[in-house]
Amino acid sequence: MQLVVARIGRAHGVKGEVTVEVRTDEPELRLGPGAVLATDPPSAGPLTIETGRVHSGRLLLRFEGVTDRTAAEALRNTLLIAEVDPEELPEGEDEYYDHQLIDLDVVTEDGTEVGRITEISHLPSQDLFIVERPDGSEVMIPFVEEIVTDIDLAEQRAVIAPPPGLIDDRAEIASSRDEDA
Repeated sequence: MQLVVARIGRAHGVKGEVTVEVRTDEPELRLGPGAVLATDPPSAGPLTIETGRVHSGRLLLRFEGVTDRTAAEALRNTLLIAEVDPEELPEGEDEYYDHQLIDLDVVTEDGTEVGRITEISHLPSQDLFIVERPDGSEVMIPFVEEIVTDIDLAEQRAVIAPPPGLIDDRAEIASSRDEDA
């Protein structure tokens, strides 16, 4: 099984280093020197990590054969993909791999359909579910315990308790404000 473990950011310096947005809880295992990673797009790789270091709180990597800023910048936005044993599961009870959450149906606690998770956005403060609604629009749901009350992998659904305004249509919000006035 393949999992996205990082996304390459901008070039750093002139010797081929790049910043990376880490998407794994085990960067020392998956992003260490000598690791060979597949890429998306596939034409960019595979890439072998030559060196890694932390600078100002950011992980910097250098790949074999990438020796200057131009080559490093050409890798920008490339996803790094590691091969993972399918039997390996996250250690914590409430920890999930992205692939386990993608395509889950999202419903409210009363069973109202919200949509389907199409993407997980990893931000410094929290992760966000990008949910495609039945009408094709998208809504972002913070993946925090107070809002996402249950993940049921067997039933393929995520149950949420959204605060007012998180998933309400703008028309519904406007009409409720008119009623309150």
